[in-house]
Amino acid sequence: MTGNMVGERFVLVSFGESHGKCVGAVVDGCPAGLSLSEPDIQKDLDLRKPGQSIVTTQRKESDAVEIMSGTFRGRTTGAPLMMLIRNQDQDSRAYDAIRNTPRPGHADLTASVKYGGFNDYRGGGRFSGRITASFVMGGAVAKKLLREQLGIEIIAYTLELGGLKAEGFTLDDARENRYTNEVRCPDPKLAKEMRSRVIETRGKGDSLGGVVECVALNLPVGLGEPVFGSLDSDLARVALSIPAAKGVDFGSGFASAGMTGTRNNDLYRIRDGRITSETNHAGGILGGLSNGMPLSIRVAFKPASSVAAKQRTVDTSKQEEVDLVVPGRHDPTVVPRAVPVVESVTALVLADHAIRGGFIPPVLKPVD
Repeated sequence: MTGNMVGERFVLVSFGESHGKCVGAVVDGCPAGLSLSEPDIQKDLDLRKPGQSIVTTQRKESDAVEIMSGTFRGRTTGAPLMMLIRNQDQDSRAYDAIRNTPRPGHADLTASVKYGGFNDYRGGGRFSGRITASFVMGGAVAKKLLREQLGIEIIAYTLELGGLKAEGFTLDDARENRYTNEVRCPDPKLAKEMRSRVIETRGKGDSLGGVVECVALNLPVGLGEPVFGSLDSDLARVALSIPAAKGVDFGSGFASAGMTGTRNNDLYRIRDGRITSETNHAGGILGGLSNGMPLSIRVAFKPASSVAAKQRTVDTSKQEEVDLVVPGRHDPTVVPRAVPVVESVTALVLADHAIRGGFIPPVLKPVD
């Protein structure tokens, strides 16, 4: 399996570059019979697309999706689904001017060395955050499949941004508020503070990082294939494939390292005839298998690497140190636009494991 593919039974192939003709996704293994149309994909892409607010890049892209194969009469056929969006507002002139001065924090230098200079360096090429549009295309299909077949709901939101952390909110708050503000925070009051901090930092020529939290509800018990295909290891691997993602934890995560076993253990109880637990320090996963409790995953994102401030780099054509001011249009933080991406990659892994585990058949029953 190559680095541009993920999944065993529900497989996503991602293709395209930031300033190429298009960015797209091929989904192989989607069961036949799923009701699917371009609007199903578009609503998720619209949450990720650039140019929507002052806290994102001002690159203007409609990101209008086209389903090129894999559906007939409004339903999936079982054949590979191919979807794409066309790049329309790319301006490569700024990148031609700095092709020999790798941007700090980016993959410019590593990609050039690995591919002998043949890589598409414009806008980061294959290493750009723009490729996450393909994650969202595949994730939109996965989310609909999970929702309709298993009743699984996936909710992501900005937990932390620029050192400001949301606390004391409920999942209902997240459902209601996350897409009503520019920073995708479940707390509207804190969202205003986060927005102000982003704008202030951008004015200083700098950027901010943060944390996206994602919760998945109504998972059956037993998703996961230990040991190297465990649910949490697969989720972590795919989450860390999102550009700028630098850390992942589940449930209590790193905080559990400071707990005692009696505090960290989730004690079992019987409620309404089913086994559940009083707490969810495990984040919904035990032994690499879903345990029926809500899945809880957090993904940490570094500050956006492209900043307006002057930075030190090297000129590879002259082998000397130089100053660099990165031109172009950039996100002062990637966190708000990463929210639907984290939802999508979570859905991709869950859909793959649901099919692998026999929870979803290869041909869906007709809807009455």
